[in-house]
Amino acid sequence: MMDIWTKLQENHSAAEGRRIISLFDDPQRFDRFSVEADGLLLDFSKTSIDRAALDLLLELAEVRNVAGKRDAMFRGERINRSEDRAVLHTALRAGDDEPLVVDGEDARPGIRKTLQAMEDFADGIRSGRIATAGGGAFTDVVNIGIGGSDLGPVMAVRALSPYHNGPRCHFVSNVDGAQISDTLQKLDPRSTLVIIASKTFTTIETMTNAETAISWLKNALGSKAVSHLAAVSTALDKTAGMGISPERVFGFADWVGGRYSLWGPVGLPIMLAIGAAEFRNFLAGAWAMDTHFLTAPPDRNMPLLMGLVGIWHRNICRYPTRAILPYDQRLAKLPAYLQQLDMESNGKCVSNRGTTLERSSGPVVWGEAGTNGQHAFYQLLHQGTEIIPAEFLVASRSHEPSLREHHDLLKANCLAQSEALMLGRTLEQALEIAAALGYTGEERRVQAAYRTFPGNRPSMTLAYPLLTPYSLGQIIALYEHRVFVEGAIWGINSFDQWGVELGKELASALVPMIKGASSEGKDPSTIALIRKLSA
Repeated sequence: MMDIWTKLQENHSAAEGRRIISLFDDPQRFDRFSVEADGLLLDFSKTSIDRAALDLLLELAEVRNVAGKRDAMFRGERINRSEDRAVLHTALRAGDDEPLVVDGEDARPGIRKTLQAMEDFADGIRSGRIATAGGGAFTDVVNIGIGGSDLGPVMAVRALSPYHNGPRCHFVSNVDGAQISDTLQKLDPRSTLVIIASKTFTTIETMTNAETAISWLKNALGSKAVSHLAAVSTALDKTAGMGISPERVFGFADWVGGRYSLWGPVGLPIMLAIGAAEFRNFLAGAWAMDTHFLTAPPDRNMPLLMGLVGIWHRNICRYPTRAILPYDQRLAKLPAYLQQLDMESNGKCVSNRGTTLERSSGPVVWGEAGTNGQHAFYQLLHQGTEIIPAEFLVASRSHEPSLREHHDLLKANCLAQSEALMLGRTLEQALEIAAALGYTGEERRVQAAYRTFPGNRPSMTLAYPLLTPYSLGQIIALYEHRVFVEGAIWGINSFDQWGVELGKELASALVPMIKGASSEGKDPSTIALIRKLSA
């Protein structure tokens, strides 16, 4: 019997050369190839997936037991096999009445206690009840982290700038001294709170930056510098050794992975910026998407369908990358955030069983905010030799009603790009344009060739009413579950990241060599580079 992958490939091959626009001969295509969930609309009608292919993809999800794996995750089973851990970041945003048992214990009291402690601390900083060493209010917060302890908070803080009514938030992640130097020199240590975000308090980039920030505080405040510190960590011995009060240390369980951690203590800068009530709206939006993922039927399930489109593009069409294109300047950091979420989760060649994968997994994820990208890399999207599926995000309304003309133009550009990618421009149309410009003969043909666009390039559009804490929560949770769906179909563990570890180990060994120790045992290229960089 023909397997499902072969059927999908045959469907794709049989439709080779078919134009996406021809699929709209079905007057119901948009309704059948879009789905709504609590104000969000996902349109995937501008892809090459037809009804037969969609049915096969839904069958693939059933064969690969995506629903069963999803339910196991939400039940708290140890689906992170390589680290023998549950995967329960969703618990950080679940409703209070949701049962949650992990290793025989109810995890809800601990989650509620941590959230309440975060709220008490954030309210204290925001209101001035928790004062600086000099008795004043904190005006600025510097969050020091890297990876999941940085990308999520910095993305969300920037996205929610219309809701900021707390201290200004700044972020340092790169061990390059330029970033922390540029950040601190603009601030007053007497009114700055430093949050050190590292679960183990051993991440070398974070701890190096933390030492620099603490020295900066001590130069101004002396022994009182510790009153300007807080930590997101489970290493209470190490935070205590730094003098940080236990009341200012916020930990989270090992069943919350770094790139999924902004819903808890790692999200403290978000709460400091927008307040506890709006942070709870952020959590509520994510939980609404969780509930939809758990309960919606497969053919109307937004994360499942988004994941299946990803599988179609990666494995059946064999497109190696995907572009994330938010037409929302406040989501400018979303492509980088999703790059980590997707590529660190599914950038793997080994299955959950420890065997080599039979087919390609995670694509390269990249992007930029529109309309900036249109004047940078969209040339390649439209006329490049490789097809790159595009994923557009756009809001119906903006937070600047007095600048409606701006937002109308933004929306028009977003819709025009997805339309242009699908329709392209034929040689005949380009010849007419060239003639209108006065070109004749061979030069007309050449000029027309420049202006011809192949089109038939797929895209999806995610539309939402307004970028709010609630809708941002929905969007992030949607992409989290999309990553889960794709990983479940590929049969990989989307919740470990062993590929990150090797570089860390080698870097630790290289530090003494950079400082002059023997580089014996290293390869000739690395030895030569050490000498060059140490000169």
